[in-house]
Amino acid sequence: MKDANTIWITGASSGIGEALAYAYAKQGAKLILSARRSEELQRVKENCAGPAENIFVLPLDLEHYSEATSWYKQAKAAFGTPNILINNGGIGHLGSVLEMSDAVEQKVMDINFWGQVAITKAVMPDMIARGSGKIVAISSLLGHYGTANLAIYAASKHAVLGYFESLREELLNTGVDVLLASPGFVNTNVTLNSLTASGEKNAKNSVAQEQGMLPDTMAKKLITAINSNRKYFYPGGKEMLAIPLKRAAPGLFYNLYRWMAKKAKKE
Repeated sequence: MKDANTIWITGASSGIGEALAYAYAKQGAKLILSARRSEELQRVKENCAGPAENIFVLPLDLEHYSEATSWYKQAKAAFGTPNILINNGGIGHLGSVLEMSDAVEQKVMDINFWGQVAITKAVMPDMIARGSGKIVAISSLLGHYGTANLAIYAASKHAVLGYFESLREELLNTGVDVLLASPGFVNTNVTLNSLTASGEKNAKNSVAQEQGMLPDTMAKKLITAINSNRKYFYPGGKEMLAIPLKRAAPGLFYNLYRWMAKKAKKE
């Protein structure tokens, strides 16, 4: 990767986004770091290697995706059109369909799906005009199957896959490409920060999350996938076997999944 590259990372205040910021800063990239919490973005900026002028902090709330054009104008004024846009920002939830309020479901969809779409649509015309660019859309293992108490999260991640896979086809021969990433378990605070049915933070982590891949490892793998022009990327452990099993034998997959869920509850 050339030093002149500019990377725009959403969800950059923690977890995978923070790890990506540190990794790209070491490579000499110019960074646009976005998330809701400006103080956390400043902390990440201060911890990045290289000159501070190579990092532009751009706080934003993906729920208010109608402001995406304004966000992009600020990003462009700082460093020009980014070479790589990494749509990493997102939120989880935990609760049944009957429990979950319409407001919480709308919030999850706005942040996880419409936020990615809006920023991408703001950046894309200039990437096309330049004839180069990379859009990274972060889905999830749950973009490939559904499970109880995570319906709207799974729906948002399914939507990301369908939308950005379609977008890639529209971008053929423009010089702009799309990488679809579907991570498994990564040791971040996503479960802790997930919304309950009432919209409050879950404040509990899952064992699977705590035992997941470290964000630094995930960031390095994702950067390798970006640099190698991959179209799809499935980082994770043995949980990633769920994707081919569900495709090949959905009945067997769900029987096994339910058995494992019951076993985990007893333990």
